Amino acid sequence: MAFFEVGIIELIQWAGYVGLFGIIFAESGIFVGFFLPGDSLLFTAGLLASRGLLDIWILLPLLAAAAITGDSVGYWTGKRFGRKLFERPNSRLFKKERLARAEAFYQKHGGKTIILARFIPVVRTFAPIAAGVALMRYRSFLAYNVVGALIWAVGITLAGFLLGSVIPDVEAYLLPIIGIIVLTSFIPAGVHMLKRRLDRQKPEKI
Repeated sequence: MAFFEVGIIELIQWAGYVGLFGIIFAESGIFVGFFLPGDSLLFTAGLLASRGLLDIWILLPLLAAAAITGDSVGYWTGKRFGRKLFERPNSRLFKKERLARAEAFYQKHGGKTIILARFIPVVRTFAPIAAGVALMRYRSFLAYNVVGALIWAVGITLAGFLLGSVIPDVEAYLLPIIGIIVLTSFIPAGVHMLKRRLDRQKPEKI
């Protein structure tokens, strides 16, 4: 088994339930968590649960709660502190017109963005923060946050559990499976971006 695969398994076994909660929580909405391997951790945790090393009925609600609360903390962090960056004069990076565009974007596409961002590494960390900065309505944010967390955290963990239950020695294919999950996660966002580009190129009706 490759070093990466062994490392992920040992990390999960060492971290336990509390560590898994902390990792998914951090990656879901705290700046320092953007580098954490959420997809691979979720899938491998489900796989280990299929081997009896973890309890799937503890994992599923625990990881969903971590993803939901992590995104919520990210949202309130962005709302509380992020906007101050745009109020500073003579800032080349944080300009008020960019804030205005972000607000308009989240008013129009916010829900889809929150759900799609769950499946894109790095982006899933910053999307809830950006939603807070853009003052997306928290009630709407929370609804999409919960849906995205259930699809991502529960879905990927359950996939690992089910594959581990039906495929002997699935651990041998752990790295390519994780690679497929990561690559597949970019498809919805890519389709959405392509659709937006095609919509912009359509001639305006007179």
